[in-house]
Amino acid sequence: MEQQLIQIAQWIITSKRLVVFSGAGLSTESGIPDFRSPGGVWDKYDPEDFYFQNFIASEASREKYWQMATEMYEPIKMAQPNQAHLAIAELEKLGKLDCVITQNIDGLHFKAGNSEEKILQLHGTAIFVSCLSCRKQYDRDEIQERIKKGEKAPRCDDCGGILKPATISFGQSMPEKETQEAYDRSSRSDLFIVIGSSLVVQPAASMPLVAKRGGARLVIINRDPTPYDDLADLVIHGQAGPTMASILEYIKKDLIPDPQSHEEYV
Repeated sequence: MEQQLIQIAQWIITSKRLVVFSGAGLSTESGIPDFRSPGGVWDKYDPEDFYFQNFIASEASREKYWQMATEMYEPIKMAQPNQAHLAIAELEKLGKLDCVITQNIDGLHFKAGNSEEKILQLHGTAIFVSCLSCRKQYDRDEIQERIKKGEKAPRCDDCGGILKPATISFGQSMPEKETQEAYDRSSRSDLFIVIGSSLVVQPAASMPLVAKRGGARLVIINRDPTPYDDLADLVIHGQAGPTMASILEYIKKDLIPDPQSHEEYV
């Protein structure tokens, strides 16, 4: 395992266009429930109830959606970045990060210290709420306060339009600009590191394939096997946090000389 970590560190050090692809496994290590795992959200709710078309068409569907979304929001709001988030943010500070393509909606990359221009949120964000008619954006906490006071399916106070967390639901179009940029960055990358993604949700899960076809090295760090393990140059089945923290230590040893290791000349 140590040799694998050192190898990844060396690849990062020599990389010119490192793309990190993060998934739900990163968030679960910060205490945010996974949708698909046993005991996750889809054990309590039927995903088909939350298709975008149903949300648009039915007040009852919107009420049920907001009930689910409210349950999900509290752990998201309270969650803190873990070692992997912090390591990824540190890679940006070291000038080693082209971008992060994330499937996560929790904003933890920002909490860890990554800058907005480095993060491509393919599935949107739970931190804001948008009006589907006039596009007015609200802070999520403001809308949650309205729900606490009895609103079951809040509407825009400007135009009366339907409000929805700025996330991408089943049946809803992916954000065109972010998706295209993610494909472009993946195809130009020379090192593509998947962290905490099962690589089953399309079209996001095709990004590693795009990177590999473009000539990038592919590294997968995930607790469980993925459909692309056989394509990867290196696979680590383990927790994202401790793995990334160790890799970062090896990188820093190489990039940042220890002042104690140099003689002082008087």
